Parts: sequence; structure tokens; C-alpha cells
Amino acid sequence: MDLPGAEFSQLQGESELKLPPSTGFLRLPNFLKRKEKGVVFGAPLTEEGIAQIYQLIEYLGKNLHVEGLFRVPGNSIRQQALREMLNAGADIDLETGDYHPHDVATLLKTFLGELPEPLLTHRHYHAHLKIAEMTLFDEKGNKTSVPHKERQIEALQLLFMLLPSANRSLLKLLLDLLYQTAKKQDKNKMSAHNLAIMFAPHIIWPKNVTASDLQDNLHKLNSGISFLIKHSQKLFRAPSYIKDHARMLFTGSRTPQSKDDMELCSGTVSRTRLPSKRSSDEHDGGGQQQQHHTQDALRDLFNHVTNMPESAKKKKLIRQFNKQGTPVRENTRPPSNTKHGRSRSLGGLIKKKVLGSQLTVTGTSQTKEATKGSSASSIKRTPLSPAQQSSLSLP
Repeated sequence: MDLPGAEFSQLQGESELKLPPSTGFLRLPNFLKRKEKGVVFGAPLTEEGIAQIYQLIEYLGKNLHVEGLFRVPGNSIRQQALREMLNAGADIDLETGDYHPHDVATLLKTFLGELPEPLLTHRHYHAHLKIAEMTLFDEKGNKTSVPHKERQIEALQLLFMLLPSANRSLLKLLLDLLYQTAKKQDKNKMSAHNLAIMFAPHIIWPKNVTASDLQDNLHKLNSGISFLIKHSQKLFRAPSYIKDHARMLFTGSRTPQSKDDMELCSGTVSRTRLPSKRSSDEHDGGGQQQQHHTQDALRDLFNHVTNMPESAKKKKLIRQFNKQGTPVRENTRPPSNTKHGRSRSLGGLIKKKVLGSQLTVTGTSQTKEATKGSSASSIKRTPLSPAQQSSLSLP
């Protein structure tokens, strides 16, 4: 996306926003309603507010057949009653027949129009205009008027990843609803283009501007919202190359991972073999390097756990290590002034003695014979006497 420096810095939040100037009258209804700061209406977007508004979206999803949905206005008295109940955090039973789908549809648009900033945010305004200009090129390299749908979808996927989580959640719910509405246009007479005209002022227009202020960009904005509705089922996925890059970064990380992360990682690697920084080492005969790296990381983690103060959490972690059969306890070399516990094998015990420079064994053949044993006895950290050495015999 080719954004000028100033507009790009606004998108990144590095500079102050510069909104299109307003030369006409403010939209009076929204201007007055914004004075009423309720729990939901006119307040900043929150997950709690979305949970309340979802009652309207869920009800409308069951009434998509109503002709003129979102175009025909509802009853203002019933809308005010609904508004007060939503602001009070009440659960509303819209199936009683006391409210008409037109009441609910109009109230949903009112909620969007009273947000402190558009659902797509002021920072993303210029980016959406640039996305609408992405077109194909002809054989001579000249720009055509045919939209480049693949590039537009990819740009929108990346842009939506930058949205605040609450905006993204509500946008997905809303676009899913409008997508399903457009699919039933044979009954409700509301195509994606008609819906875009209804919703563009509420989700993308900068606040306090009129259609005349946006005359030059009005077609781009309406076409952009129509494009969002038609392709809404693809826009909330990350591009494939972003997934591959994140997967590569994840598998190459030395950070200890949770059980869920490990399962995800193992499942992903089994499906696709991804290049990594260690791939050249593996091709050069260094296939064991990755295994040693994993063992080193496990030993470091185990040492960290053993150095923790005594607590129930520490005991739980130790039990998890033992349950998984992680060979960290045997491979970890303790400090020289620490007494060794009982070894599971005589070979492991002799290895510890050699590492501690405390064991003197004469004869190479005797050492080779001792390392093949499998006894559970223990030896003190003192040089062995000839009599003790002679008693050290294996079957």
C-alpha cells in the first residue's frame, strides 16, 4: 500500500490525526445524541457493550427476509425503550413481538453512528481510500479501472489485524450479518451495494462531516464497504505467508513453551516442513545439534525450577518433569560441593565420580567393564582402597 509519509505515520499512531475539514452543517441528530453518555450508546466501544448490542444482531439474523431491512426506519418510541434497556445492561427478549425488525435495525445503525469514532477508526481512513484504488495493470503496464481483488483482500487482512480488538470483534459480527442479508436480497431487496450506502456513514465516514464534504471520495467509500460485505468471509484471516513466517519464528524460539503451544507446534511441523536457521547444520550432518539444543534448554529450565524456593508450585513442576520422563535430572551436573543422590546405574555413578574428579580408577579395561553395569548402589566421594576396587566386580 502506497501511503504518503504523513498518512502512514498517522496509521502507525506516530503523529496527530488530521481529519478531512468540515465545511457544512454537523449532522444534528448524532450531535445531540452524543451528549447522552450511556453505558452503551455514545460510549467508547467495549466488549461489554458489544455483548449488549449482540442481542440486536442475533435477532436481525433471524429476520433477514424482511423487505427494506436497514432502509425502512423503525418506530422512534419503541427504539427509545430498547435503547434505555440496553444502556441499563438488561437482557431483552425480542421474540415477544413487541418490537419490529425495522426498530432493531435502525437502533443498530444509531449505535454505530454514536460511537466516538467510526468503527473502522480515523487512523485507517486514508488506508481504506488507497485500498479502493488498487487496480490491475494491462499488458503495457498501464493502470486499468479493474479492481485487483487479491491485493485488496490481502491489504484488508493486514489492516484488520491492526484494529483494536473490540472494533475487530464488532466489525466481524456486523459484516457477517450484512453478508447474510445480501444473500437474501431476493426477499429483502437489499444488495451489498444498497447496504453499503446505508452503513458507510456509520462505520467509515469521519465524524462531523457531510456527504458534500466527502464528495470526491464518496464513491470510493461506498464501493469499499460493498467490497467488505461481499468478501467478509475472507477478511478476518491472516495472509498465508504471515502464518508461515510466524510458524517459523515460533519453531526457532528458545523460549519455554506451554503444553498447548507444543502440541500446536508439533502438529504444524508434521504437516509442513519449514526452513529454519538450523537447516544448513542438519544437511551438513549436524542432525543431533537440534536434539542437544533441546536438551540444553530443558536442563536450564530444570535448574531454574530446582533453585526456586520450596513451595507447592515447585513440587508440582518437579512431578511434571518426572511424569514426562525428561532426562534432565541425570544429565544435570551439580556443583562440586553438593552430595550426589543415589544413581540408577553404576555406570552413571562412575561418570559422576569422574566429572567430580573424586574417583581414581586404575586400568582402562576395568573402566570399560564398569560402565556397562546396571546396579543401584552408591559410592562415597572418597578415593577407593585397593580392597574396595577389587570388590567392584560386575556380572
